[in-house]
Order: sequence, then C-alpha cells, then structure tokens
Amino acid sequence: MNSFVSMKTLNEAEIYHLIKRTDWFANNKSVDLSTGKKRFVSNLFYEPSTRTKLSFEIAEKRLGFEVLDFQVEQSSVVKGESVYDTAKTIQSIGVDAIVIRHPEKNIVQQLSESLSIPIINAGDGSGEHPTQSLLDLYTMYKEFNEFKGLNVLIVGDIVHSRVAHSNAYALKTLGANVFLSAKSKWQDNTLGFPYVNLDEGIKRADVVMLLRVQRERHASQEMNEEDSYLEKYGLTVARELQMKPNSIIMHPAPVIRGVEIADQLVECNRSRIFKQMEYGVYARMAVLDHLLN
Repeated sequence: MNSFVSMKTLNEAEIYHLIKRTDWFANNKSVDLSTGKKRFVSNLFYEPSTRTKLSFEIAEKRLGFEVLDFQVEQSSVVKGESVYDTAKTIQSIGVDAIVIRHPEKNIVQQLSESLSIPIINAGDGSGEHPTQSLLDLYTMYKEFNEFKGLNVLIVGDIVHSRVAHSNAYALKTLGANVFLSAKSKWQDNTLGFPYVNLDEGIKRADVVMLLRVQRERHASQEMNEEDSYLEKYGLTVARELQMKPNSIIMHPAPVIRGVEIADQLVECNRSRIFKQMEYGVYARMAVLDHLLN
C-alpha cells in the first residue's frame, strides 16, 4: 500500500493491521517515530473541515513531521491552477506526502496514480473517506472486539455519503452484516447492501451509524423537509429505547442536532460520537506511520 485512497481495495489482513496499529497509538499517544530525517506533509483541503483537518495536523505533529498548511484561497488555485499541478508542485519542492480533501469524486485515485509520493484520501466528493472508516472500525473493535456477525445499520443520506461507502466496503470485508436505511431519493443501490425499515433495523443493530444530512449536495427544496426528518428518518428518543441493551450510536459528525439525531442522544450513554473523534487522531497516526515510516 503506497497510498491510502480506498477501503474497497484493502483485504482483511490489511485492515486489521491498521486497526491494531491504531490501537498501539491509542496506548502510546505522543511518540516521535521519525527516522532523524525531516519529513514534510502537506494538507490540501479544498472543502471545509474541522475534525479531519485538525486530527491530521495533530497526528502529523505527534509523529514528528513538519506540517505545511495549504490555504486554497491564498494559493495559485484562485489563479486557475489545476489540482494535479498544485499537487505536482508540492511533490517537486520536497514534500513527502499529501493529505487531500476535494469535492470531486475519484480525484485522489487519479493523483495517487500520477505522483510518486503517498497520497492520503481525506474525502473525495461522494466517493470515499477511508480514514474516517478506519476510526469507525476501531470504535467498533474497542466495543465488540470482532466484526464477524456484527449487525451494523447505516442510516441517512447514503447516496451522498463517502463515509457510508467506505464503511460498507470495509465492514463487508471484515464479515459484518451491513444493512441500510434511507428515504428513497437518498438510497444508493450500487452498493449492493439491503435496505430495511428503520424501526425494524434499529431493533436488530449492534451499531446504529447515523449520517449527516449533506445540505450542500441537495437541491434547496429538500431543506424544507428537515423539520420532519427526525421523526421520519432519524434517531428519536423513542427509537433509541428500542435498541438492543449493548448496542451503540455512531455518527461521523458534524452532527445536525435535532435532524439526524435527537439532541439529548448525542452524548447519551450509548453514544460514541465524541469517542470517535478522539480515535481519529490515532487512526490517522497509524496511516501516516504506515506510509512514511
């Protein structure tokens, strides 16, 4: 693995290796594993980000890397420079790896095939978000210690969600049972996983993974439906009471409280939402260490 672009291309052993490495970093939070040579990593974020961008920066600094923070609005992108030429420039000046988030699906795959340094996918449009998937998998691993036979319900804006795609692929590889729930216009039948009634799915699930309603990818008229979204398609307090005793709630965040999930459930005993954020640093340390050290 020379770059980290997709969960779909990884086998079970490769995924478990990264999970175990994530666990090692969770127990050794600040450790400089650099080889003595200065390593430079550039973070190219063409879309807004809080958790992913900051956790990558913390991960890079904990590993002893020098971080180049790329600002799109202050770069030659505003003059019309292409993504490829920007990335090629960064490689040419001596950067050792690039972390990129971009609104165009498959752009990260194209860059990984064109450049000679590691490329890490921090989210490509509605394609994939493999480091988010890794931290999600680690969250489940910490809770259940295995994946085979685990029932995972992914709920919400499936067609636009790169998180849903990466997690569905990885969980299938690991032997989990993945099923989906979404209103019809947000379903993605290319994934090949069954859709179930939300109330029935919640009763079966060990993990209820909610997805953000991606307003920026929707037609404006759909936003008028948000007032009723929670009752029809979200995790209400009444639905949470139907969950299995040891099942957990997950969400990649940012959370739109009162839309995908009732406000009082975001930090309830079942919720692992903020624990996921903590694990994100260790997961990204694992990926960076694997590719650069």
